[in-house]
Amino acid sequence: MSTKATSIAVVGIGNSLLTDDGAGIHTLERFAEGNTNDEVFCLDGGTVGLALLDRLSNLDGLVAFDAMKLGKPPGAVTVLQGADMDAHLRNQHGSVHEVGLSDLMDAMRLRGDLPEKRALIGIEPEDMDWGTQPTATVRAALPEAAAHAHELVRDWRADHWRRRANDVR
Repeated sequence: MSTKATSIAVVGIGNSLLTDDGAGIHTLERFAEGNTNDEVFCLDGGTVGLALLDRLSNLDGLVAFDAMKLGKPPGAVTVLQGADMDAHLRNQHGSVHEVGLSDLMDAMRLRGDLPEKRALIGIEPEDMDWGTQPTATVRAALPEAAAHAHELVRDWRADHWRRRANDVR
């Protein structure tokens, strides 16, 4: 067991020039406002690519925010963790960015660098037209999505320190 503190990346995915397509980026901004932990770093992943691979190495946890089309009402927040996230990305049916995220996760898996703790937090978009701000419906969902990420990060860090304390005994 590593004695280093947890290292968790929170990544916003999307195109902030296409209203709700930028939901991941806007949620990341909301999350970052409340992040006071030096062991958690925030990264604007844009439309994702393998260029992020080295930036996301040696992580204990990874949270990704994105707009996800799942047929739910606009603004609905969905949290997928671990195997559920992996299964969703294999199907690649919710967002054009998920192809890039899926490739990124596969590359991390091949390198033996896939974080055990990982989650995808998505917001159902309402509109994907040109515009730098999300619709009011998606904007109203940003705090909920960010709160889910803060809760995951808190739980993952607590689990890390609990396991570390048990290893010392």
